[in-house]
Amino acid sequence: MELLDSLKELVGPDHVLTGADAAPFGKDWTGKYISTPLAVIRPANTAEVSAVVKACAAAKTSIVPVSGNTGLSGGTFADGAVMISMARMNSIREIRPEARVAIVDAGVILSSLHDAVDDHGLVFPLFFGARGSAMIGGVLSTNAGGSNVLRYGNTRALCLGLEVVLPDGRVMDLMSELHKDNTGYDLKHLMIGAEGTLGLITAAVLKLAPKPLAYATAMVATPKLEDALSLLNALQAATGGAVEAFEYMPRAYVQRHMSHVKEAREPFDAPYDVNILVEVGTTSPKEGTARDDGSIPVVDYLEEVLASMMEDGSVLDAVVAKSDGQRREMWDRREQAAEITLTTPTLVDSDVSVPVDLVATFLDRITVRVQETDPGAEELVISHLGDGNLHYTVYPTKPDLDHRDRIRRDVEDVVRELGGSFSAEHGIGLTKLPSMSRNKDAVSMDVMRAIKATLDPDNIMNPGKVVPEA
Repeated sequence: MELLDSLKELVGPDHVLTGADAAPFGKDWTGKYISTPLAVIRPANTAEVSAVVKACAAAKTSIVPVSGNTGLSGGTFADGAVMISMARMNSIREIRPEARVAIVDAGVILSSLHDAVDDHGLVFPLFFGARGSAMIGGVLSTNAGGSNVLRYGNTRALCLGLEVVLPDGRVMDLMSELHKDNTGYDLKHLMIGAEGTLGLITAAVLKLAPKPLAYATAMVATPKLEDALSLLNALQAATGGAVEAFEYMPRAYVQRHMSHVKEAREPFDAPYDVNILVEVGTTSPKEGTARDDGSIPVVDYLEEVLASMMEDGSVLDAVVAKSDGQRREMWDRREQAAEITLTTPTLVDSDVSVPVDLVATFLDRITVRVQETDPGAEELVISHLGDGNLHYTVYPTKPDLDHRDRIRRDVEDVVRELGGSFSAEHGIGLTKLPSMSRNKDAVSMDVMRAIKATLDPDNIMNPGKVVPEA
């Protein structure tokens, strides 16, 4: 009670939530992790965050930062901890179009930033289904990926500078707007992806890109998954590297999507096993400006390339979007993946990456391995195919935890055989701690533990996440 009274003095009593008011923060988006926070604190600025962290550090009380709470790995589990919500720190401090940067608070919702920079003919090129609730602090803390990594990179590649409150309450100013700054250890990248275990991100300098004048979007069917990489490489060569998204949806995914989304329909007149969503964006006025008849050169060009590939048999079918509505329908099919995947409570979900030319190999091997462990288990796949990231889910025939763990180990084994990673874009949180223990290089783990112990000796910043105990 003494700590809570102090926190009320620091941020105001209306912004210290307890009991029923704090309860919604104790349940993550998946519903898998439910906790009872001691309190949820909603500071208004960095100075208040610093003061709150100092008070918690003095009381040796755990701190769990929370943004939009859209994570999938239990990173905001906060039983008995003080949660620090970034929701009130939602100012877009500055947009500088000529420098193509935005300076923002950590509580800015991703879609709000999209809207704000759109007015300047720019884009912050990080897109995924939860963009209407995910906040900048959260996407930086998890190094989020999404559908445009192929062209722009993940969140780490989109950040120039950070402001971070350390576990002792000191504010570390890394708010550089420089593209080159070779002055020692890169502390910014240390904080990005750390999931709040080393400090609390309060602000960032983000890189912006020119908004494409037009998009060419299509659903494409190929004979085999291996043919898709040839398609990607051909499109990259034909468009000068302008492919923004390249998403794989196998037949089973299309069927499940139609069974769970009322308005959903087939992407083609005939069913195909390999369905690819491809999108090209152009900033060239020559390619992106509509002609008098309303046609857009980049769309026509994509259509021509795909038609040529259909003639030689490397593409079976293609539908090119001719309106915003058709484009939105294609993207809805992809972005509703999380909802349709989690419709069955008993599952083994994974977020893995392998070299881009080994995606088909992974799927061939893991199907055999899982069927050996659990004959009759069903699988569902959705993939950011252009960067080798797969969301591979198994619906086992038995619900017990040991059985599901054996399937998870099967996935990890195949990933390791192919030189991949068991975690691509969703973070570690609590869910992947066993995977970290089993698969992460032992020396790397020792270094991570040493960094954590040095910056957070009392282990108050999001304890128990990311780094397994020795």
